[in-house]
Amino acid sequence: MQKFYLFLILLMNASLLTAQNAGQLSGRILDEQSQLPIQGVTVLLEGTVLGVATDEGGYFTFRDVPTQTYNLIISHLGYQSQTIYNVIVKTFGTPPLQILLEESANELEEIVVFQSPFRTSVETPLSTQTFSAVEIETYPGGNNDITKVIQSMPGIYPSIGGFRNDIIIRGGAPNESVYYLDGIEIPNINHFSTQGSAGGPVGMLNVSFIREVTLSSSAFGAEFDNPLSGVLSFEQREGNPNRFGGNFRFGASEAALTLEGPLFRKDKEQPSKTTILFSVRRSYLQFLFELIGLPIRPDYWDYQWKINHEIDPYNTIVFLGLGTIDDFSVKAPDDFDAEQQATIEQVPIIQQKTTTVGVSWKRKYKNGKGSMITSISTNRLQNIFSRYQDNAEKTGVIFENDSYEQETKLRYQTQHYLDLWKLAAGTNIQYSDYGNDTQSIFNNLDYSTGIDFIKYGFFAKAERKFYNDNLGLSFGFRVDADSFSEGSGLMDNFSPRIALTINLTEDQSWKINASVGRYYKIPTYTMLGFQNRLSTFVNQKAKYTRSDHLVMGLEYAPGNASRITLEGFYKKYSQYPISLTDGVSLANKGGGFEVLGNEAISSDGRGKSYGVEALYQQKLSKNFYGVFAYTYFHSQFTTAIGNYLPSVWDSRHLISFSGGYKLKKNWEISARWRFSGKTPYVPVNQNATLSAYPEVVLDYNQLGNVKLDPFNLADIRFDKKWNFKRYSFNFYFEIQNFLAQAVPRPDEYGLNRTEEGNLILPESLVKVNTEENNNIPIPSFGFVIDF
Repeated sequence: MQKFYLFLILLMNASLLTAQNAGQLSGRILDEQSQLPIQGVTVLLEGTVLGVATDEGGYFTFRDVPTQTYNLIISHLGYQSQTIYNVIVKTFGTPPLQILLEESANELEEIVVFQSPFRTSVETPLSTQTFSAVEIETYPGGNNDITKVIQSMPGIYPSIGGFRNDIIIRGGAPNESVYYLDGIEIPNINHFSTQGSAGGPVGMLNVSFIREVTLSSSAFGAEFDNPLSGVLSFEQREGNPNRFGGNFRFGASEAALTLEGPLFRKDKEQPSKTTILFSVRRSYLQFLFELIGLPIRPDYWDYQWKINHEIDPYNTIVFLGLGTIDDFSVKAPDDFDAEQQATIEQVPIIQQKTTTVGVSWKRKYKNGKGSMITSISTNRLQNIFSRYQDNAEKTGVIFENDSYEQETKLRYQTQHYLDLWKLAAGTNIQYSDYGNDTQSIFNNLDYSTGIDFIKYGFFAKAERKFYNDNLGLSFGFRVDADSFSEGSGLMDNFSPRIALTINLTEDQSWKINASVGRYYKIPTYTMLGFQNRLSTFVNQKAKYTRSDHLVMGLEYAPGNASRITLEGFYKKYSQYPISLTDGVSLANKGGGFEVLGNEAISSDGRGKSYGVEALYQQKLSKNFYGVFAYTYFHSQFTTAIGNYLPSVWDSRHLISFSGGYKLKKNWEISARWRFSGKTPYVPVNQNATLSAYPEVVLDYNQLGNVKLDPFNLADIRFDKKWNFKRYSFNFYFEIQNFLAQAVPRPDEYGLNRTEEGNLILPESLVKVNTEENNNIPIPSFGFVIDF
């Protein structure tokens, strides 16, 4: 206890010693339409007398700024004013900002119109959430994991047990979202990801790279192919163009090093035209779990990089990449424990590698009326997913899926401003290569398969504002097809959409928003490449899954920093894949450690998800920021015989809150609360499991008959920042589940054994999971050093 008090005294002394240190804040301001720099923009630090103006390159710099949190007020004649919230100035590690200003429809100088800080558009006027890097970094329970933060966004269901990063939006399945990094598609965003889906326990993206994250749960842009429930777009920042630096992060599960700076800098007085960002991250959970006697050994690395080069004011080229190396194994503990023994016997052994590399060229048209983006990328997933009679020794294969997925993609998009219209069109073409060697004793399968084909698509869209920007209209379409599947062709997958936004008041504080659209998703590679015992591609005639969306909402902005929204949504699914083995929709799968879709399916499934969602959101104002949302919904999908059943995501009620308060002397407290109602689940078929053990067989005939108790989890976090002359230091302490609520889990079973671990004959199953350690608060800490 004396050491703890000494630690607090040292923290207080360090705070006093560094109170007078100052930092630097820089950035660049561009015209949203032309993407060209704007000279003479006024930038003010709210609540101070400090202000600067941008130079001819659009750059601005504040020097010798007291180290604390600010809001920036941006204004320029002919443009909507804008406030950038929650900008933290440190002695080192303050990332450069990039700000886009939108032209104002009102030309009167005395009228000031503020651009909304909530990033909606005419094309996507509702069902959109945006998070900045600062909001992600201080998120309680997030451990700097972007996907964990996303799980607390409105309408997103927490995975069973709350420990996985599945993105389950408004009653849809975990594999219904797509992910883009600076406009380049990435197939998944998690370590140990579920093949055929995208969820996993740990996110792979480094928060130090992120400028902002945007989630759209409807009204998807026509340039995106394959979304049924969500589009998650990650915008990365550029490296620091003025100096070399970086940071070291130490969190609850891993450590990461990030480096950044200018390349080929000729004039030290001017920002470099070429910058680099690079990071590498390493887990230490495998060492921690061994130390405390847990049997699982999750071991992972990841790396991420970005090079940005401005060729001239009109042309920019970006190189980026990321990859992972994952190894999940088990080791028997010294002392026998029934639950740990069942875990050792039943979990999969996973060896997984992912790689994504891309290059994009962005050209701004010299007339200032548009731009063009061309990108080429390739990504590969190598996945060996196995179960053994003896998992610890890896002997006696009972299931193995040794597969790879590789895609090479070309995307082109051109955008033009024609009078008051914004027009865009583009195309995408990709070469897909998939191979799979599968052995399954339980399903009597042993086959090797391989397919390769071309997938292609086209899109066009237009939008315009009318009546002094009081009415916005957007419409567009896309079509997609491929050269392998035979279930649907190009025009079968015609995907139209339209969106409307109406300002009800002169000050634009009240709006009505609506959108309707049809969206398609190609069957997964695991489905298309599946072969039966006759080496026949039994799913080749599978159709693209269809989802029709209708969303309407009312939005009220009580001030520049806050909004209240109320939305009603309806999603109607058709041509949904149904498992011929289990007789249920594949919408009920993909949220666990499995290979999704590696089975015979039909495309006759239907589904529906509908409900209402209320939200209150406030950006940093009077030291407080936060988001509160409530969603009431129904989620149902048909079985093989056409009956509608509640899905395993049909919790009916979702509540989420996240927010924080800025205290004096760079202290901050933040909290998160998530709640979901009783949720249907699929129980274990004990008789079938005993025959197939250690394979666990679920009883899908019981879907809808049993439910988990409500999920109720709250986390709290405390942050303190110190600023020194050569580096800055951020320390945080958090408590997950600080209200000590039991986390609901389905019953789990293992073989009946003696207290010494010896099998009791004849073999039988017993329940092994208990509620004893299921409600314990989990403390953790971490720190970030910027240099």
